[in-house]
Amino acid sequence: MWTNLTILTLVVVQRMAELFIAHRNTKRLLDNGGVEVSSGHYPLIVAFHAVWLAGLWYLVWGHEVIWPWAFAYLVLQAARGWIIAALGSRWTTRIIVVPGEALNTSGPYKYFRHPNYMIVAAEIFILPLVFGLWLYAAVMGCINLGLLFWRIREEEAALKPLRNQLPPTD
Repeated sequence: MWTNLTILTLVVVQRMAELFIAHRNTKRLLDNGGVEVSSGHYPLIVAFHAVWLAGLWYLVWGHEVIWPWAFAYLVLQAARGWIIAALGSRWTTRIIVVPGEALNTSGPYKYFRHPNYMIVAAEIFILPLVFGLWLYAAVMGCINLGLLFWRIREEEAALKPLRNQLPPTD
């Protein structure tokens, strides 16, 4: 049981650190002329993640850790670190457009259009599997996919002018 609590505590600490980084970066981007767009869905995303984590805290009691899934989750965290490093001070949890700044096409963004959302989708599904919570993983994963679909549609619309400025790829 202590292992379950340790894993969830580490996830919460990581999320809090990410929110601190995102808040700092958001403030800097806005101070540099950035504009937040499509913020209407943001409270729903925050609420979803809070409910998802609270549900995990409630449900993990009495469940054994399934270590291959825990390892898979760790791999996702390494990928998240790569994403945050690639975006640097531009990484945030909000959609911020800074006029005149080019889109990032380095790191994972060289290969994928929305790697952070790929990781988030996998995390929401895989962390419950660490504790054998298949139904929870499926239900929350589907809800999250709906939110991410909405988010990506909004982000694509906001970034379309910047995408039109990209040079053609091979």
